[in-house]
Amino acid sequence: MKLSHFNFDLPKELLAEFPAENRDEARLMVIDRKKQTIEHKMFKDIIDYFDDGDVMILNNTKVFPARLYGNKEKTGARIEVFLLRELNAEQRLWDVLVDPARKIRIGNKLYFGDDDSLVAEVIDNTTSRGRTLRFLYDGSYEEFRNKLTELGETPIPKYINREVTPEDAERYQTIYAKEEGAVAAPTAGLHFSKHLLKRLEIKGVNFAEVTLHVGLGTFNPVEVEDLSKHKMDSEELKITQEACDVVNAAKAKRKRVCAIGTTSMRAIESSVSSQNTLNPYEGWTNKFIFPPHDFSVANCMVTNFHTPKSTLLMMISAFCGHDLMKKAYEEAIKEKYKFYSYGDAMLIL
Repeated sequence: MKLSHFNFDLPKELLAEFPAENRDEARLMVIDRKKQTIEHKMFKDIIDYFDDGDVMILNNTKVFPARLYGNKEKTGARIEVFLLRELNAEQRLWDVLVDPARKIRIGNKLYFGDDDSLVAEVIDNTTSRGRTLRFLYDGSYEEFRNKLTELGETPIPKYINREVTPEDAERYQTIYAKEEGAVAAPTAGLHFSKHLLKRLEIKGVNFAEVTLHVGLGTFNPVEVEDLSKHKMDSEELKITQEACDVVNAAKAKRKRVCAIGTTSMRAIESSVSSQNTLNPYEGWTNKFIFPPHDFSVANCMVTNFHTPKSTLLMMISAFCGHDLMKKAYEEAIKEKYKFYSYGDAMLIL
């Protein structure tokens, strides 16, 4: 498969600027790979496809307010700083992206907050837009992290062409988010409401939680026609023994094992035994899934609608089958489904 196989025309108005009013009332397209059928439902109807003993695998990562705005010393120029990952807690070193990058050189200082209560010094260039910053702050580590939270804003994706609202802090986060560390939400999970999770639980559906801290690499465009040459950014991953036990028990009984989102799918496909069971893991993954790929753990998945040429679309093609995926996307555009982070969802059985 080549990059050009994943291009399609996506009308601008189908990119969701806001989430559905109620989480579980987004639309849901249901694709049955065996029957080659496509149905149109509401997200809360997902409960009809699962029974006692089935498992849903949730990514419990929590988005932190990663976007800061500061001013450059002397010139006062406004600079956007996007926190990617913490490199060293003690020294307060962070990998960041800066914009506009051409103005930011090693040795520059940036000031944050109306009272300049947080200062950062640029100590390295990592990529054209990437920098390493050392934050200078007098308080304890906990106070420093609280300061970042206070000054940062919810990192909704750049394509959403509007100001961040207070609602985004809640809605760009799954209701089961626990482990802070993502700079982008695992968006398929945004459709679950407390009420829907409760109803699934009452029906006997089990949940296994994994943690994959979503980085911006997920959205990096693929720039090579030969997909095998694309390199994914590494993301931090944790799979506990407890999660493995829940998943492997369901697999042994031939139950439905459903990955909620591409991040959950990448997480579990990164740690598989030779018997196709899930193994515990703690570390990093740069797994890139594109066709052809044999999936080892999950036999169904929930995902949003992705943008052309994205690595996420390539994974869906590998799971769904390329022709069926193309047909589903043509149907989604015709039926005006909403795409991307705040968009509608798809269940692939």
